Amino acid sequence: MSTARTAIVAGGGIAGIATALHLADRGVAVTLLEARRRLGGRATSFVDAKTGDEIDNCQHVVLGCCTAYLALCERLGVLDRFEWHAEQFWVEAGGRESVIRPGRLPAPGHFAGSFLAARFLTAGEKAAIGAGMIAIGAADRAAWRGRTFADVLARLRQPQGAVQRFWRPVVVSACNAEPERADAGLALKVFQDGFLAGADEARMGLSLVPLARLYDAAAEAIAAAGGSVRHGVSVERLWRGGVVTAAGDTLVADAVVCALPPERAARVVDPAERRGDPRFIALDAIEHTPILGVHLAFDRPVMARPHAVLVDRPTQWAFAKPPSDGRFPIHAVVSAADEWMDLPEATIVRRVMEDLEACFPQAWRGRPPTLLHARAVKERRATFAPTPDFEASRPTTAGADGRGIILAGDYVAVGWPATMEGAARSGARAAEATLGLDPGRLGDLSGGGPLFNHLLRAVGWGP
Repeated sequence: MSTARTAIVAGGGIAGIATALHLADRGVAVTLLEARRRLGGRATSFVDAKTGDEIDNCQHVVLGCCTAYLALCERLGVLDRFEWHAEQFWVEAGGRESVIRPGRLPAPGHFAGSFLAARFLTAGEKAAIGAGMIAIGAADRAAWRGRTFADVLARLRQPQGAVQRFWRPVVVSACNAEPERADAGLALKVFQDGFLAGADEARMGLSLVPLARLYDAAAEAIAAAGGSVRHGVSVERLWRGGVVTAAGDTLVADAVVCALPPERAARVVDPAERRGDPRFIALDAIEHTPILGVHLAFDRPVMARPHAVLVDRPTQWAFAKPPSDGRFPIHAVVSAADEWMDLPEATIVRRVMEDLEACFPQAWRGRPPTLLHARAVKERRATFAPTPDFEASRPTTAGADGRGIILAGDYVAVGWPATMEGAARSGARAAEATLGLDPGRLGDLSGGGPLFNHLLRAVGWGP
């Protein structure tokens, strides 16, 4: 065990919150610093100045396999603020719908029945995907180091239709990168953990409240455990024993965890700390990939389903949000949205509207729905680009000698793509490094007992 009794965590995103809670729960007097007035980092929401509505930067989805993030939500008492869906709705132009849901067969065959009945794929494409899934289930991710998921699909001889209508939408949504760019091991993990592990692991959770509301309880939880949160504090310089804030204050502690975004971490870490630490070479070279979220509000319902994958359309997902004051919101999502970033908002809205009308034509029959409001949110640095090159040099939590700056964030080498789960897991690893524990020693934040029992009870599925 480390002798650290005090710690500073710079950055109040999911990684920083998880780090602070793990440390505070184990008796460390932790101070969490966040430049903004609210916690949550990129997984947050804001008030639209035009409408006064609080909207998310982008739709975030949690799967049942995201155990560290769900444990964090349980620790914060917000697990009941998620709506869970066992089904995936795949909708083609013209409105034809296929529903992928778990059946009676045990994993990994739990999706087999509905998948065979799906109409957006040909019989040959289904056969190829089925054979590919069997191979993926047995694949050793380490054997694919340095390769892309496109290389995997080529080795599995997947037809172009299967790639375009199934493999690509899943990988782009989960990894925020095209198969030709996505690291093979990360993409394989998506299918192994999300599709093949079991029905519970594949269930999809959507927050019923704006994302920032999920973390409102974090400051109180950290304070109750003996720590504190300081909002509006920007870090200008950081080293292993303290930080200097933008206001010129120097704060010192036994340990410092940098949970800032990687591009900011690369700027604020003291040059003496960076020197000789190869982890920061990777931070200097990090590339980002954008996500586009488009918020639309109509005067009548457009979608009959809570969410849908739009098959073979530029707009990949659409989520029907709860109606309010006579408005029926839809949140459309485009991941790996490089080609959209320089488009004006009017063009973006028009293109998304075309995709919605193509896939939900019934809503446009007769009197078309009226678009009451539209807002496009561009996140140019939404996630790190999960390329094989970055995965090979992905920074570890601590330096090679176990010393140096402790890093936390979804970009740290935790084996996950850029997700809320990756951020939460990195928080546990950062706390372990601070406490001098072996990786994996800290349990979840749920307070004991198997996580899925807590999850199932919370949503009414289990004992």
